[in-house]
Amino acid sequence: MSADDTHIDPCIEKFVHHISYERRLSPHTVSNYQRELIRLDEFRIGRDLDSWSQITSRHAREFAGQCFRRGLSGQSISRMLAAVRTFYRYLMREKQVQINPFENVTAPKSSKKLPKFLTAEQAMKLVEVSGDDTISIRDRAILELFYSSGIRLQELVGLNLHDVDLRRKMVRVTGKGSKERIVPVGSKAIEALKNWYRRRQSWAAQGETALFVSNRGSRMSTRTVQNRIEVRAVEQGIPMRVHPHMLRHSFATHVLASSSDIRAVQELLGHSSLSTTQIYTHLDYGHLSKEYDRAHPRAKKTDDQWSWSIFRSESETNFKAHM
Repeated sequence: MSADDTHIDPCIEKFVHHISYERRLSPHTVSNYQRELIRLDEFRIGRDLDSWSQITSRHAREFAGQCFRRGLSGQSISRMLAAVRTFYRYLMREKQVQINPFENVTAPKSSKKLPKFLTAEQAMKLVEVSGDDTISIRDRAILELFYSSGIRLQELVGLNLHDVDLRRKMVRVTGKGSKERIVPVGSKAIEALKNWYRRRQSWAAQGETALFVSNRGSRMSTRTVQNRIEVRAVEQGIPMRVHPHMLRHSFATHVLASSSDIRAVQELLGHSSLSTTQIYTHLDYGHLSKEYDRAHPRAKKTDDQWSWSIFRSESETNFKAHM
C-alpha cells in the first residue's frame, strides 16, 4: 500500500484531513505523517487486528522493533513514533480508542552525528568566485551571503530586494514557522551584493521582487541554488560535496569557535531551542578558534566590525527606518 493508494483506512483519512485543514500543518509534514500511519496500518493488518483499539503496548513495541530490524535509524523511528502518538491522541479525542499504546514506547538511541562543515580556508576558497560575467557575480553574492549570515536555503531563495539593507549591513529573513529575524551581513557579502545589484537588472523580469533571479528573469529555485553551489565547489577544488546547509554549519561553527557566545549563535541561526544550537559545542573550539582568527576575513578587526551586544539592541523599527 502506498500514500497514493485509494484504500486508505478511514481513520487515517480523517486524521490527515484534521492535520491538513484544522491544524494546518505543512504539506511535507502531512505527507510524512500519512506515510508512517500507512506503515502502521500494514503492520496492523498483518497481525489480523480488526481495529486500532486492538493494538496494545506489546504490539507498539513490536512495531518499533520491526522498523529497527528493517534498518531505520533511531532518529527515523523517533519521528515515526511521534506521528503515531499524535494519531492515537486524535483517536482518543474522537472516542475511537481508550488508550494510546505508543505513549511510553521509545526509539533506540542513535549516535549523534556532528554536522559537516568547511574549514575556514575551504570556506574562503569557495566564496572567492572569479569572473565578471553575470552568473559568476550572482554566484559569489549567494555564497558570500550564505557564509556571512548562516541563513537557510529556503530563507535565501525567499529574499526580496526590500529585505536587504546594504547601508546598515543587515538582512531580514523569514524562517521556520514564518518567524522573522534580522541578521548582520559582513562587508565582503555586502560588496558582492552591490556588484550583483548592478547586474541583476539585466536579468530580472519587470516587476520581479526576488533578490536572486535566474537568467530567465524569475526567482531562483532551491534546486538551482543547490546546483550552483555544487558546481562552484568542484571548480574551487573543495574535496567534498558542498550543500547550502554545510555553509550554515560552517558559519555557526566558526562564529561559535571565535566568540563562544552560544546564545548569539542561536539567535543568528533562528533556532527556537538552544538544544538545537548546542550540537556545535561538541566541536574542538580551541583548534577552530585559532584557525578562524588566522584565516577568516571577518575575524580581522575593522571599523565596521559589529558588536553582538549592540546588534541585539537594534529594533526592527530602526531597521525599517533606515531601509
